Formats: sequence, C-alpha cells, structure tokens
Amino acid sequence: MEKEDQINLHGMWGSTFTKRVELALKLKGIPYEYIEEDLSNKSQLVLNYNPVHKKLPILVHNGKPIIESLIILEYIDVKEPKFASGPVFLISRLSEGVGRVVTTDGEAQEKATNDLFEKLKVLEEGMKEFFPGGSPIPSINGKNRVLLDILICTLFGP
Repeated sequence: MEKEDQINLHGMWGSTFTKRVELALKLKGIPYEYIEEDLSNKSQLVLNYNPVHKKLPILVHNGKPIIESLIILEYIDVKEPKFASGPVFLISRLSEGVGRVVTTDGEAQEKATNDLFEKLKVLEEGMKEFFPGGSPIPSINGKNRVLLDILICTLFGP
C-alpha cells in the first residue's frame, strides 16, 4: 500500500524538462522520490504510465501518472496553491511565438515578431507584481522564485 502523498518523478538526468519539474518540486518543498530512467531501455513503469508517447518526465502522485512537464508544473501549482504563480499558458504561448518567428520569413515573420513583442509586454507587466522594487533580478534567497521563474529559466536560460 502506498503512502499518502507519495510522489515519484521518473526522469532522465540530461532532460531540461525533467530538470524544470525537479526544480519546481524542490523550490516548493514538496518531498519526492526521483527515479532515473533509461530512454534506450524503457522500464515497464514508463510504458505503463505513458503508454502512448513513452516520454519523460512522468510525475506519479499516489499511483496516478501526470505527463508533460508544463502539465506537471500546473499540477504542482494546484497541489501547493500557496506557491501558485499563474500564467503557465503565457510561457507556452511565448514558446510558440518564438517558434513562429524562427520558422517563418517575410510578412509572416514580421507579424509573428509583432505578436511576440505584444506577448512579452504582457509578461513584463505581469512580472511587475513579482518585482515591486523594479528589480529585474529575482531574489537569490529563493523567496521570490515562482513557477514563472522556473519556466523562463529553463526556456530562455543557458
């Protein structure tokens, strides 16, 4: 019988998608067990928990699998609402926007660039509430780090 609130994270050491979930769990203080998976020799657990795509990461909460890193991050926000930070959808839209800018040309690229700048303005306005002093750098003591920081770091960081 599983313990109440048992959380297992199936991932791979080199996956930025796994790392973003690990970072969110650690920053939110959610205890979990990490299970390293080998993508060239997928375990039966991976095949059972994600039978269609067979991809990582997979978060298993009390035996119920959650797949796709952005969905897992939203789930973590719901599980720990006192740490909720909001606009996961905005980050996914920004990623889509960057993709359109890079993969188009001419008039379509110009439109995609303008759309991306509009979305970035919305993000900038939204971030002002996280940085009331106007500082563009989050506190390194971890108190101001939220899901949005994690997503921006893993999407646009080095």
